[in-house]
Amino acid sequence: MNVLVFTNKDTLIKKIFPAKTQYFVLTKIRECLSKDADIFYIDIAGLSDAEIKKTLDIIKKGAIETPWGIIDSRGIIKDPAAIFFEGASDYIGSHFFKDPKKIVTKRFDNAIQWYKKLKATSILPDKIDKKTDNKSKSDILRTGIKFPAAKNFPGWKKMETGKTMPFFLLYCSMQGKDPLDSRVEEKALSQIYNRFVNLLNSKLKKWDGLNWIDTGNDCLFLLPPKQDCVEATIKDCLRMIICAPLISLETLMIKIPVNFVFALHYGTISYKPPGKTGTVVSDAVNAVYHLGAKKAQPGRLTISSEVPDGSVPKSLEDCFVDAGVYEGRKIWHSKKFSYEKPWV
Repeated sequence: MNVLVFTNKDTLIKKIFPAKTQYFVLTKIRECLSKDADIFYIDIAGLSDAEIKKTLDIIKKGAIETPWGIIDSRGIIKDPAAIFFEGASDYIGSHFFKDPKKIVTKRFDNAIQWYKKLKATSILPDKIDKKTDNKSKSDILRTGIKFPAAKNFPGWKKMETGKTMPFFLLYCSMQGKDPLDSRVEEKALSQIYNRFVNLLNSKLKKWDGLNWIDTGNDCLFLLPPKQDCVEATIKDCLRMIICAPLISLETLMIKIPVNFVFALHYGTISYKPPGKTGTVVSDAVNAVYHLGAKKAQPGRLTISSEVPDGSVPKSLEDCFVDAGVYEGRKIWHSKKFSYEKPWV
């Protein structure tokens, strides 16, 4: 196994990596990426956010056919899932260095095999589906609806009741392999759902997301018609889908496998504050509820053709597949993310 590590301080790393590991200083990344290796690792200790971003850009562009991982001995990265979202195949966090033990070769094997499977299924951003010709490729996530000019969104506290304007509507729910209410008592299920909604609130409030309608079993978030808000929300939904097993254990505090269901729509509504939406009559609200509750699938984000072009970040367009037509609208599902073997 040929493992390369880029680091400026390798003392601690040598305690956990195999003896035959090759080490290079970070400044040598560009010239060493051409070396024959089974997997690369980058030690980010001591790097600023800007330096980390620059280093990741170099790796992603220069090591397209080679899996790579991150060594984070100081716990700099608060959301390790984001690293995998960038294309990493492994993350060695600070807990390894509290009680140093040698990393076994099986870990590298699993990371490499996982990378190969992602490449084969076109989930990695740099992979282009060879079965997709130029014409169909250009149609992926193309709705023909132009992104609206920036709206003067006043903020939710200043939104006038009865004001009619377009919004993104995000349907959210959670489902298990078997119905959760058949395996969890009603009181406990309510607590789990509340934790789920609290997690959504903590993520989506940063992008002006408003938990607008909450049934106690599923909920509907409103997002202003701003490109940065919808792009960030799509990324957060996909991160939650990818990290569902970890979220189930750490945030929902249950040992039952749970998947999340997301459906994104776009339409005009007459605004009413949360808690006073009982008389809202809206085709957009009906459409997103039907899409989310009847058509969307666990472990996927479903997008309707009402959503304007440019809503999905270009780097993530390959993560979606055509799911046909539902209630007269073309729809797309995000690809299924699955891991055949857990990482060591």
